[in-house]
Amino acid sequence: MLHSKNANYIKVIFIFIVLILISSILFLTLGIHKGNLSYALSQRVPKLIAIIFTGSLIAFSTILFQTTTDNRLLTPNVMGLDSFYVLIQTTIVFLFGSTHLFIVSKKLNFLICVALMVLISTFLYNILFKKEKSNVILIVLVGIILGTLFSSLSKFMQIVIDPNEYLTLQNKLFASFSNINVDILIFALIMILIIGMFIFKDMKYLDVMSLGRDHAINLGVDYDRLVKKFFIVIAILTSIATALVGPITFLGLLVVNVTRQVIKTYKHFYLIIFCVLISVFTLIFGQLLLERILKIQTPVSVVINLIGGVYFMYLLLKESKTC
Repeated sequence: MLHSKNANYIKVIFIFIVLILISSILFLTLGIHKGNLSYALSQRVPKLIAIIFTGSLIAFSTILFQTTTDNRLLTPNVMGLDSFYVLIQTTIVFLFGSTHLFIVSKKLNFLICVALMVLISTFLYNILFKKEKSNVILIVLVGIILGTLFSSLSKFMQIVIDPNEYLTLQNKLFASFSNINVDILIFALIMILIIGMFIFKDMKYLDVMSLGRDHAINLGVDYDRLVKKFFIVIAILTSIATALVGPITFLGLLVVNVTRQVIKTYKHFYLIIFCVLISVFTLIFGQLLLERILKIQTPVSVVINLIGGVYFMYLLLKESKTC
């Protein structure tokens, strides 16, 4: 029985890999003329790499976040981390201007965002999640309030700043795979590899941590240390994904919950692989459909946030009825 389940999982994984490969080939080649092949590929390949990075990072960080918070409704973006990223960028432009080194230097800007997002994640953990039992609705409410606060502060500063600087700022804030921060791709890859080595040994504890804090501690897991470690990783991964393409609020919530519906397993090895594959396929196929086939200028993030927002409300209402 167990072997047949594993075999089925491997088959589905293989199917998704094939679908991703087909979508990627179509995304790279559709609409290209022989005369501009090299130029078109030089534009599309970095975009495809960024899409794969973004989908993988959002999926992985959401799984990690839901396990550490013991809550399937929450994602880093629902808790306002993407709004905090917007606030950081707006504050830098407001205080220093769009020509300052903090904005011009993509790598320095990225490091500042990562450091500040790690701080806010640690703060959220200490305030909201360290208690033995946290109220789900209260946590979501606090996340929405924080997100609204960050957005309101950002909008206030955006109204005050010079219109030319506002235009420069807007390029960094809208989630669009046509406006990818290619400069940090290699830098992001190096950081991802370092993070992978940083948490590789602790990944085996995720299955136990999903049982809850008390059970995990009784089974000998250093729960608080791991949660702090994972929160730092989540903040960095969210920063990388947001810095690459901008905020995509509901992608993580959507793909993780779809994954949990598709495969009924507690094993994070399969959950993470499935979630990453579904996330990457959703972004590549969505971008292919809108940009290449339908030729619509609407960013795929708008469609994802629309569907994800409705799904989030459904989950929230469902959770409130069971409370």
